[in-house]
Amino acid sequence: MPRLILFNKPYGVICQFTRENGHQTLKDFIPLPGFYPAGRLDADSEGLVLLTDNGKLQNRISDPKFKLPKTYWVQVEGEPDELALNKLCQGVLLNDFKTQPAQVCLMDEPNNLWSRMPPIRFRKNITTSWISLTLREGKNRQVRRMTAAVLFPTLRLIRYAIGHYTLQDLAPGEWRALDELSPRVTSRSDLLV
Repeated sequence: MPRLILFNKPYGVICQFTRENGHQTLKDFIPLPGFYPAGRLDADSEGLVLLTDNGKLQNRISDPKFKLPKTYWVQVEGEPDELALNKLCQGVLLNDFKTQPAQVCLMDEPNNLWSRMPPIRFRKNITTSWISLTLREGKNRQVRRMTAAVLFPTLRLIRYAIGHYTLQDLAPGEWRALDELSPRVTSRSDLLV
């Protein structure tokens, strides 16, 4: 039966198993052969990456035509107003395309949020805010481009959820395996045998 791995990708790790430019890779954290990421997350982004050992499932998770929602926690520079939030909700015109409508709301800083290394830049006279942003598409660096287009640049980007799978109870660098059809957790020791 195909299995899924939920992985909380730390900052600076690349979403592949082959080392490149000195970055840590998925291989540094997940010692299981035959699993591949279903979609990507940039090295400077953190959060949920799903991996599977089944090509059809990998395609179903990562292909935009299936419109699996992806929720991001985004720390931005400044305090977005209603105009900026509405633009994000309606879709933002970028250089090469217009984004699809998104679900967006201001949020408090997430509880029990881990420290990022290196920390984000801090400016004494500029506040930061958090937004929750849910997309059903995924172009290259889309969230960062969207927030920049409405004049609130992204400082920190954490993918919290893909569909109904979330980061809940996963610290950075930790992973958990699930059966494809149920949320039953398979222990890591079972998978390593």
